[in-house]
Amino acid sequence: MKKILVTGANGQLGKCLKDASEVYPQFQFTFASREQLDISDKNAVSSLFASENISHCINAAAYTNVDKAESEKEQAFAINAEAVKQLAQVCSENNTILYHISTDYVFDGTNNTPYIEEDEVNPINVYGASKLEGELNIQDALSNYFIIRTSWLYSQYGHNFMNSMIRFAREGRPLTITTEQTGVPTNANDLAKAILKLIANDVTDYGVYHFSNKGEATWYDFAKAILENTGLENATTLAKTDYYATFAKRPVYSILDTNKIKKFAPESLVDWKQSLQYLIEKNLTANH
Repeated sequence: MKKILVTGANGQLGKCLKDASEVYPQFQFTFASREQLDISDKNAVSSLFASENISHCINAAAYTNVDKAESEKEQAFAINAEAVKQLAQVCSENNTILYHISTDYVFDGTNNTPYIEEDEVNPINVYGASKLEGELNIQDALSNYFIIRTSWLYSQYGHNFMNSMIRFAREGRPLTITTEQTGVPTNANDLAKAILKLIANDVTDYGVYHFSNKGEATWYDFAKAILENTGLENATTLAKTDYYATFAKRPVYSILDTNKIKKFAPESLVDWKQSLQYLIEKNLTANH
């Protein structure tokens, strides 16, 4: 039987994985929140792996506050690089396959065509640098791994751009959103399904993969689509700006080429606008 550990179970991807796991009753899942399993505590991780006989580990635990990371560099690297190194070592000792989530922010954004997995990495902020070091630590420690870089992740859960836009619009706050960056909004539910598909199909083409929804957008495009799909376009004013001051630098262009993962999880690579519309219809209209 496949025994799958999901770390960071209370984060948005962790919750989406829990939802997606319901169609795999043949697998045994352990969902561990940060409180239940601190991945930087190697002894705790080792003893859990030993007692549960984990065959697959999905690491959804991460430090994800891009702006805060600039002033909390030590903390970002402790979670995204050092803890990941220890997790990879424990996976290696237990012959466990690791599925690790990384980011488009390992790139500098100077491309003008979608980034392929082999493109040169050159992060321009602390968060991206910490995630890149995590990737390298996995590659040093382990051969049975999937590093899955994704972009602009959102879902019905937790703190993310979609939920913030809906909240601000309901509060009647005027919104000024940047057109400076181009990327792909990615529904964490689609990513969760793709990861579980890799496990279910026993895919062993290990390595680095890119996953995002299809299409492209600026943050302004994303905000506009959120308001239109929630019927909140008249609840607030939405303006665009070509510049928006943030603490951390962001890649101007970070579209990921998803052709490599397409052969294993084609049905998860949905157009971002369709995926957003489906998510809002399914979740938010039912809840409000």
